[in-house]
Amino acid sequence: MRNKTKYTIASTVIASSVLLSGCGLFGGDQTMEEIDPPQNESYTDDVETVDQEKTEGNTDVTNDEEAAQETISRELYLIDANGYVVSQAVDLPKTDGVAKQVVEYLVDGGPVSEILPTGFRAVIPRDTEVSVNMEGTTVLVDFSKEFTEYKAEDEQKILEAITWTLTQFENIEDVEISVNGHKLEEMPVNGTPITEKLSRANGINIDNSDVADITSTKPLTVYFIAESDGNEYYVPITKRIDTAEKDNVVAAVNELIKGPGLAGNLFNDIHGEVELLGSSYADGKVTLDFNEAIFGSFEEKMISTHVLNTIVLSLTEQTGIESVSITVEGEKGIVNEAGTSVSEPVNRPEKVNTGSF
Repeated sequence: MRNKTKYTIASTVIASSVLLSGCGLFGGDQTMEEIDPPQNESYTDDVETVDQEKTEGNTDVTNDEEAAQETISRELYLIDANGYVVSQAVDLPKTDGVAKQVVEYLVDGGPVSEILPTGFRAVIPRDTEVSVNMEGTTVLVDFSKEFTEYKAEDEQKILEAITWTLTQFENIEDVEISVNGHKLEEMPVNGTPITEKLSRANGINIDNSDVADITSTKPLTVYFIAESDGNEYYVPITKRIDTAEKDNVVAAVNELIKGPGLAGNLFNDIHGEVELLGSSYADGKVTLDFNEAIFGSFEEKMISTHVLNTIVLSLTEQTGIESVSITVEGEKGIVNEAGTSVSEPVNRPEKVNTGSF
């Protein structure tokens, strides 16, 4: 879980950003084995970290067959057929050097080639070599000269894919990039400035289409749905909202109701007639009260899986929000398509797009 500080409804919260649902909404059960130190198996309590002394990794094994069988699920931010940077959960070999490993799996033509989901591609240029070190909560990634050989239109995607892949680990807050030991102050092809450390605060798949004056806005990341090769998955989109909006919960729900707008090849199951009647926050949990339009086409009092998932993913991107519960016109006992109550707290999944929705 990436929420670290307390969220307060009445004050501004920076929605910068990215846990198995208590209702099992986001895929099958998984057991997360933590890196260091060892932790228990409770998804709501576990925190995945990177050992600062093991970022380079030790690939020596005494039993190749046993090592080949040991894998663990990681999130790789890849590029989909529509050009969006999207998390995909994949099984990678267990290693001490997890930070280096996940970046190496972002290299085109590298080991990721054997496990790429259909319609997705890696974005770091082919043959790029990687070294990784930690300084506090910052991961320093140094690339070989091949890193500079990419298409200009991929430049922002490269930054987002690297940043969001590495910050899946709890103790990595931000990223610095260098090439052959020289820290980058701007990207080498299209000149995108890197004036600060890279973090999730920079956003992902940024949509400024409705913004006239970006200086009076702040970022807010919400999730919509895309489809590739018959598979549906969730795409984070960073919108810009007016800084005068103090309640980011209301703002996020309103963005979901508005839908993806001009963003191509995305959709949302929340109908335009849906209204948020009220919201409250306590101890990491947000409770939302909607009108009956939230049921969509269901005749029974039931909320679709996609509606629930996009709400939970979007709100738990906000700092301090750990779970969401839903009532309809004050009535509890609302269920999802599986018949499970969503008036009880629903947590963010440990991995978002597992391919098992």
